[in-house]
Amino acid sequence: MRSVKTICMLMISLFFLASSSLGADAAKIGIVDFQKILEASSAGKSAQAEIKQRGKKMEEDLKTKGTAIEEKRKQFEREALVLSEEAREEKERELRIGIGDFKVLQKKYAEEFKEFEGKLIVDIQKDLIELVNEFGKKGGYLLILEKRETGVLYAPQTIDITDVIIEQYNKQFAKTSK
Repeated sequence: MRSVKTICMLMISLFFLASSSLGADAAKIGIVDFQKILEASSAGKSAQAEIKQRGKKMEEDLKTKGTAIEEKRKQFEREALVLSEEAREEKERELRIGIGDFKVLQKKYAEEFKEFEGKLIVDIQKDLIELVNEFGKKGGYLLILEKRETGVLYAPQTIDITDVIIEQYNKQFAKTSK
């Protein structure tokens, strides 16, 4: 029994001795929150403004076309009883074509919007990856993880370098936007 305690104490001592000697060369690890960068950086805010502007333009265009179709539908309902069978079928066909075109346009705009938004975000991510790589090399980091994509569930705030990256990215964006 006494030898088991001695062996356990010896192993614990060796563990602490080994960990304290490794602690001198502790690896620097950083966490970056890309979502926060997209929301807080100058480039992210600029991209959000562009996305919002494009979305409003598409929405206004769809609203205008939707209103025009609705007016045609109301006009058709008012005139349907006095139109001949042939004229009514023709107006009905035109209305169906207009509604179909509207739905196609809605789908096209949704795809264009998604593609536009994705392109802007990918461009920002490319810039950030380069910036984080440089920052990591200069700062002697062993590892820098993205907070949400890598599944980091917990990380102490002391290793979160997002704010530093935002500052540097804002400086870089200011230089390139001039």
